[in-house]
Amino acid sequence: MFFKEEEKKSSMEEEIFEQAIVLENILSSHINDNNYILFDIPTDIRKVVLVASGSSYNCARFAADLFGNIANIEAGAIYSSEFLLKSVIPHENDILYVFITQSGETSDTNKALIKAKEFGMRTMCITNKKDSTIWQASDFKIDCCAGEEKSIAATKSLTAQMLCCTLLVLKYAVHKGIDISHYIDQLRTLSEFVKKTYELQGDIKEIAKVLSEYKNLVVTADGISYALAKEASLKIKETSYINVYSSILGEFMHGHVAVMNNKIAQIHISIEDLSYTAIKNLNKIKEDYSSVLCIIGNTNDKVSEDYNININCESKLVKSFCTVIICQILALEIAKKLKRNVDKPHGLNKIVK
Repeated sequence: MFFKEEEKKSSMEEEIFEQAIVLENILSSHINDNNYILFDIPTDIRKVVLVASGSSYNCARFAADLFGNIANIEAGAIYSSEFLLKSVIPHENDILYVFITQSGETSDTNKALIKAKEFGMRTMCITNKKDSTIWQASDFKIDCCAGEEKSIAATKSLTAQMLCCTLLVLKYAVHKGIDISHYIDQLRTLSEFVKKTYELQGDIKEIAKVLSEYKNLVVTADGISYALAKEASLKIKETSYINVYSSILGEFMHGHVAVMNNKIAQIHISIEDLSYTAIKNLNKIKEDYSSVLCIIGNTNDKVSEDYNININCESKLVKSFCTVIICQILALEIAKKLKRNVDKPHGLNKIVK
């Protein structure tokens, strides 16, 4: 009797399933037993500008919302390439520029750091590679501790960046006299909930079969979930070559919704309870266009979605990480269904020098 050899897992799949360990290692590396966050920061900061590209930009967008929601600090995210086009950048003394890059060698991000320094700004890098170009050039540094990432699509490096950004936000919150103990307690459960997220792979695979039949997808979200929607869109796009469009749900209703006249499926991401407006908009799209709707995260019995994938978790912070991983697995399974090489998408390179 002949047995079929087990299919070899891609680096992307292996790295998705390393994340529980990676995130646990980051917490042990950057937080001591007294819940003190160990890396250094400049304390006289009133505004933060986060600069990055690709998945790292989506992390920056996520972090910018966290700065406002948790630390009450004004923050914004900008693409590295866009930053380089600006003649003048904000350059007050109380601004910190944070540059996020997996490799530490991303060309436009490194050039953006040089530009910030030309204006006399203080700089910080969040990177997965010590002694990289950006590490050496930055005033302050945070090591992502994710280990080597072989797949071109960022998975474990992204969630590592997200966690490092979260710890950065919490450190600033402490300096503003904000109690962060409950956030630290939540993060201590992160690995446990990530492992529960892995158990959803079978259900995600069934949804992927349906979505893989579409050449066009739209991913919508509101609030902080929009950063996760942008990442879901990028992950599916770069691994499956599907035309995926991301939008804030409310803005999508202002003309953009016309794309639903084509054969297109909708993914909506929500780590928070759906608002009255979101419920109304989702139902209107469904009624007007009879489109397939998959909700990742919290749904509502007043919404007539076709599919829902959710991880039951009271912490919105922890749920953000789980939701990103659900999107990673969804992108992986769509790509596998389409027989794409997820580790080496055509035309993409891991490091841009």
